[in-house]
Amino acid sequence: MSVSSVAAVENSLVAIAHQTRQAARTLASLSTQQKNEAIEAIAQALESAASDIAVANEADLKAALEDNLAKPLYGRLKLDAVKLKGAIKGVRDVANLPDPAGAVQIHRELDDGLVLKRIACPLGVLGIIFESRPDAVMQISTLAVKSGNGVILKGGKEAVRSCQALVKAIRQGLTNAGVDPNAVQLLTTREETRALLELDSYVDLIIPRGSNAFVQFVQDNTRIPVLGHADGICHLYVDVAADLGKTTQIAVDAKVGYPSACNAIETMLVHQDIAAKALPVLATALQKEGVKLLGDEATCQVLTDTQAATEEDWSTEYSDLILAIRVVDSVDGAIDHINTYGSRHTDAIATENQATADYFMAQVDAAGVYHNCSTRFADGFRYGFGAEVGISTQKMPPRGPVGLEGLVTYKYQVVGNGHIVATYSGENAKPFTHRDLV
Repeated sequence: MSVSSVAAVENSLVAIAHQTRQAARTLASLSTQQKNEAIEAIAQALESAASDIAVANEADLKAALEDNLAKPLYGRLKLDAVKLKGAIKGVRDVANLPDPAGAVQIHRELDDGLVLKRIACPLGVLGIIFESRPDAVMQISTLAVKSGNGVILKGGKEAVRSCQALVKAIRQGLTNAGVDPNAVQLLTTREETRALLELDSYVDLIIPRGSNAFVQFVQDNTRIPVLGHADGICHLYVDVAADLGKTTQIAVDAKVGYPSACNAIETMLVHQDIAAKALPVLATALQKEGVKLLGDEATCQVLTDTQAATEEDWSTEYSDLILAIRVVDSVDGAIDHINTYGSRHTDAIATENQATADYFMAQVDAAGVYHNCSTRFADGFRYGFGAEVGISTQKMPPRGPVGLEGLVTYKYQVVGNGHIVATYSGENAKPFTHRDLV
């Protein structure tokens, strides 16, 4: 691309970002009722545009097959009628959630007539860059509206038609509700992605959703704060005290239900004292569903037709019907493996021993740690967040599925009546009351 073309893209992005920031300021001033009415208008517009969205998605799917798009990405790209209906329900669920903006987190009297408040407020403008998954457009846009943020979306080229149809409907819904549609914008080219990452004067947070390499690229090429996760290397540990009936159901659900999801398990760890009994049962159920198994030496001794796992397999996100299995000597062995190879996403233990479960859940370093249930519950909708903008595996909050609470910051407001700091310093300093108010 020529220098002049790059400059044109950058100028265009600055104009878009400026429009989004202006729209976000207006959005932030709306009442909860007005935002909820806008969300309902979005849901209705999406329903009205369902046929157009389906046609656009079919075109994307056809092009994806011609381009030999990777199987996991193809699965995420598909937006059929059932998936669209569920996503629209998720849109409406967000309207029923408490409004995070405007919440008074601290209300404190510093002295008579001098009052401090800490109030939640929108971040401003979000930049969301994602691969495939057009349904993310609906989730993210709705959460942005509810929290009072503007959003600039950049989907992958494989989902461009679907994203365009979805954003067209969303903007129409905002217009119908009397809200500036520039609160939701869509970018479609790689050059725009580069330009977006440089808009630190306009964009307050970047949330990338994609491969490890993709997230790393974003982090390395922007001064804007980045929130997100890279790999989803999730584990299921089968303890010596596991109930095999429960465990089999959990393993199949966590691997087979949606293998391309970031919350699907990629490795199963089995206690050595139950391996001879558990492995054949688990393997039969998983292989029946088409799962290819890879195993360490101990696993291969029990499951003789299993392909040997390599060191690389323990840190691989397959996003497919492939599962690596390792036999461990104890719960500590499982914890050490997870904390070494895991991605701090979601890990689970299957056991009927509560003390072991408590120990595992305390020691595993991950955003989600589960007992006797599938890792696939790691999802904003399933957590009751209505939807999510992404999942964060960083230590600093927000962590795990990021819903509305992760899209607000706060400001301190202090109201006085001629109060000055000098009154509270020096030899005759007046003491603060520091009394919390109801």
